[in-house]
Amino acid sequence: MSRPQQNEIYLPDTMAKWPWPRRINPLYQEMKAGSDIWLKSFKPFTSESQSIFDSCDFEHLRTACDLMNVLFVLDEYTDVESAPGVREIADIVLDALQNPSKRRQEGEILLGEMARQFWERAIQTATVSSQKHFIEAFASYLDGVVAHAVVRGNGTIQTFDEYLKIRREDVGVRVTYSPFEFGLNIPDEVFYHPIIVEISECGVDLTIIDNDIASYNKEQAAGDDDFNSLTIIMRQLDVDLASAIDWVVDYHAQVQARFLSAFRRVPSFGGEVDRDVEQYILGIANWIRSNHCWSFEGGRYFGRKGLEIQSTRRVPLLPKAKHDRTLKRQQVIIPAVDI
Repeated sequence: MSRPQQNEIYLPDTMAKWPWPRRINPLYQEMKAGSDIWLKSFKPFTSESQSIFDSCDFEHLRTACDLMNVLFVLDEYTDVESAPGVREIADIVLDALQNPSKRRQEGEILLGEMARQFWERAIQTATVSSQKHFIEAFASYLDGVVAHAVVRGNGTIQTFDEYLKIRREDVGVRVTYSPFEFGLNIPDEVFYHPIIVEISECGVDLTIIDNDIASYNKEQAAGDDDFNSLTIIMRQLDVDLASAIDWVVDYHAQVQARFLSAFRRVPSFGGEVDRDVEQYILGIANWIRSNHCWSFEGGRYFGRKGLEIQSTRRVPLLPKAKHDRTLKRQQVIIPAVDI
């Protein structure tokens, strides 16, 4: 296969051999519509940024749709904040999740009330064990977002291993596993069993690599690619972009092999727990596939040409664009992708 020209990027199909095909819940559009109305009621973006946000697409049912909306707003808001500002937002969001019946303070950042409403609705159907695991995962995720902000503020250049240590939490994937568990009863000794943890961690790493490959073009155009494995590998190994992509694709294949090996080694925990564990693991496997599909179908990274790019695997390298990072919270700008 010939190398692409320097003005385009070749995107290998990392999921070509993934055993779980694309699936979508038949109630998705109905649940998404309700979640979108809920999000817009907060007016989290300018009208222009909201229209760009609306062009994106999300997976799963109402609770998962609400969760993804909270995470996307949180991501956009914290990306332009200083580390102290991110810590303030993180503390507000965690307090809202831990106290869903508590009235939020007047003038507080809207993410507090968004998180409170989301969790107040979610706990009506989530099991006690899944609620505990969600709060634990979300707290770790918020700590990762703060750690990312610290790195962004001091300009630290990480190795790939150092990057993964932060990104595994900051990416929020373990939080997005939670809707798979909300109707299940998985005790701590099973949820944190080494093989179950390995499956979970492999899913996180696969998602990170797929996201980094898909998002790199948009990020480099905005000058926001320092916290991307492709940029880090290029600097760490002194290689070009195509070689960095080859490197992370090889890493992705190794992690896939580890996931499938762990999947075959899941022990029996007995009775109903085995059924719940099976559903949870299949949820993770389907999440990995759906995340990869969403990268091309959602509009966030490739605009309206996602399906075409998914077919050709080639994407034009976007030119550098100015991005006003002084605008924050409701005024934050979500760059449009025009390929």
